[in-house]
Amino acid sequence: MIPVIMSGGSGTRLWPLSRKHRPKQFIALFGENTMFQETLNRLNGLESLQPPIVVCNNDHRFMVAEQLHELDITSPNIILEPVGRNTAPALAISALVAEKNGDDPTLLVLAADHVIEDLAAFHKAIEAARTQAEDGKLVTFGIVPTSPNTGYGYIQADQKNTISPVKAFVEKPDLQTATQYVESGNFYWNSGMFMFKASTLISELEKYSPNILSSCREALSKSVKDLDFTRLDITSFEACYSESIDYAVMEHTSKAVVVPLDADWSDVGSWSSLWECAQQDSDNNVLQGDVMVEDVQNAYIHSEHRLVSVIGLEDIVVVETADAVMVASKKSAQNVKNIVNRLAHDQRVEAENHRLCYRPWGYYDAIDVGERFQVKRIAVNPGASLSLQMHHHRAEHWVVVTGTAEVTCDEKVMLVSENESTYIPIGTKHRLHNPGRVLLEMIEVQSGSYLGEDDIIRFEDVYHRN
Repeated sequence: MIPVIMSGGSGTRLWPLSRKHRPKQFIALFGENTMFQETLNRLNGLESLQPPIVVCNNDHRFMVAEQLHELDITSPNIILEPVGRNTAPALAISALVAEKNGDDPTLLVLAADHVIEDLAAFHKAIEAARTQAEDGKLVTFGIVPTSPNTGYGYIQADQKNTISPVKAFVEKPDLQTATQYVESGNFYWNSGMFMFKASTLISELEKYSPNILSSCREALSKSVKDLDFTRLDITSFEACYSESIDYAVMEHTSKAVVVPLDADWSDVGSWSSLWECAQQDSDNNVLQGDVMVEDVQNAYIHSEHRLVSVIGLEDIVVVETADAVMVASKKSAQNVKNIVNRLAHDQRVEAENHRLCYRPWGYYDAIDVGERFQVKRIAVNPGASLSLQMHHHRAEHWVVVTGTAEVTCDEKVMLVSENESTYIPIGTKHRLHNPGRVLLEMIEVQSGSYLGEDDIIRFEDVYHRN
């Protein structure tokens, strides 16, 4: 069995923690591991597991690789989508990749940003689904509903409380309809998790969505390998219809069955659901970071960089990051998407990036910025290098705080140690390398007429970036 991890979402509903270039699946919301890592960890104990197939977008590729590495998981199949095309193309590509060597494995499709607390129940459902999938069925996992939630799609089963053929997939209902669904006993929340043989999915795609399948075949045949990644052909994949697997196959096939899953599941799709999933104190508060409250109830308060104090409020969400603070009533917190849309419209960097930005070589933190200057704290992993590059509009001053830097400046190569500095003039080819065994930390002061990240001309790059 091959796990297929879908990790292409942008996660803006949890802004400002989750942003386009570091969405919620790559953030540790409930402990030391990220949600992506927890998705993989909860598979421990299942038999006959092969390395996972991970489908993600290009912007997240190095986070995926690094987080797999942290778990000592080697995946030869990290598939990069050049554009988002929903779940049907992503799963079509995954099935074609799984069949590439003439095999026909069973695929377990999981989202990278779900919470599942009851692992025993989860594993039991997987084993039940495996039997169905190996018998040629397309299995969907239906979450046993705990309330008439209007934020989920529903699956109608032929029979109650057992593995059953799917009767219908239903869009997000109104409250009255959702209440009727829950009371009937044969409706489940649509989890977006599946299991099927690769050949079964391909066969049903051929019947019901042949255009998607042919576009995906072409995109894969023209793909290129790049380090650990498979880059799909952008022209072929862009031509592919954007469709969910539900619309493309599951609503049409006669092979769909639903396996009930009652395992304390959540898709953590809102601040309210994050509050529900987290450990609450005696006042039903979730307090994370440097937080001090007085007469506060039913609140989610998260601080990353400074003291946050709240007095005399209830049913609120407060989230503090290095560059943004969000305060909302819990019932209105879902409207954060409107704020993100406004930020994007105004081309504000906060819509997409955190102040702390991860790169394949490490990370940088934009500490301060002003007229014609910017200050960054840069951390370079042992053995890692930035690209050989040049800037047309800025000079850079580097001060090493910890570790040793190997600096290339035109034809000159030198070592810069702790408490030493160097200067990179405008228009100079330069590279930064960490030759040591400890993290290299340094302060970079940029000065010039333009300080944007797009003022980088790369000549050589081990990470194959443009």
